[in-house]
Amino acid sequence: MTELPARGDRATDAAADPQRGPDSDPGGRTARIDALDALRGFALCGIIFINIPQTLDMLPNLGVAPDGLRYFVLGRFYPIFYFLFGIGFGIFLRSAARRTDKSRLVLSRRLIALIVFGVLHHLLQPGEVLLWFGVAGLIVLLPLSLLARRTRLIIAIVLTLVGLLAGVGGFGILPGLFALGFSVADYRIPETLHRRTGQLVVVLLVAGCIGAATVLWLTQAPPVEVIGRRVGLVASSTMAAAYATALLLVLLRTPLGRPISALLAPMGPDGADELPVGHHAVRDIGTAIGLTGTREFGRMALLAAGILLVQAGWSPLWLSRFRYGPLEWVWRCVTWWEVVPNRKVMA
Repeated sequence: MTELPARGDRATDAAADPQRGPDSDPGGRTARIDALDALRGFALCGIIFINIPQTLDMLPNLGVAPDGLRYFVLGRFYPIFYFLFGIGFGIFLRSAARRTDKSRLVLSRRLIALIVFGVLHHLLQPGEVLLWFGVAGLIVLLPLSLLARRTRLIIAIVLTLVGLLAGVGGFGILPGLFALGFSVADYRIPETLHRRTGQLVVVLLVAGCIGAATVLWLTQAPPVEVIGRRVGLVASSTMAAAYATALLLVLLRTPLGRPISALLAPMGPDGADELPVGHHAVRDIGTAIGLTGTREFGRMALLAAGILLVQAGWSPLWLSRFRYGPLEWVWRCVTWWEVVPNRKVMA
């Protein structure tokens, strides 16, 4: 699930609420940041190339994965998704505070609803992520919201480092990246991305160098397992940062930004719908074409590309008529405890 998308008047008060303005206004009239929607869409595009083989039991262990998939895709996109989720909740809390004096109660209801969605989905697909998103939000983000801004940032950095050093897997870095995204939103960095070219370049260079070095280490002289897990997490996190900053620079500073954003941004709005619904669609289609339990990663890649093409065509069509996807709309209604308008008024 995720926290960003809707299509309002993007020229309206972009600085006031760049992300999902509709959370402060259930009717969805405030502005958004297309670059963040595009970044989320990009993350979901990468996730599907791991989601499919995991769902179809094509990865009983990492050793069977092609090197390109293992070193450049596996674990490289979920950190982006975690981080954006934290940003979304940070912007939500700030915008909700402008609408009600019970913003933390509204955030709690949003997180509890996410946990309920996650539990229901867990019954169909054990190991899904929505449940842990909601739990991490309640345990980490709500307490952080009571602290001073600088204290939040320090705790977020510490949690991220602890998650990397613990080496317990991808979920180990979830609380830290949630908190880090939450803090980034608190400092209003999403609103000022267009003025942060130099900072994005620095992050790209530092993260890219660390990521390249760790991948080279893993490929040339694989460390013992306990160290390898930690090195792998560092590689995943730094490469995710490099991917994200590289895309943001392209989106914000090159002529390619507009067409790439037009392609990816409509796919970003609905993590709430895409992850659970897409998961089951992938399983059914993959089973029907005989991919389950095989090592046919070429056919898997074609299936992923086909699904993304369908999604790239369907998402703009849906969003031309509705503000939110079906599950996201339900989530929003429960959050605000009212029926939120969804269908757009056609001129």
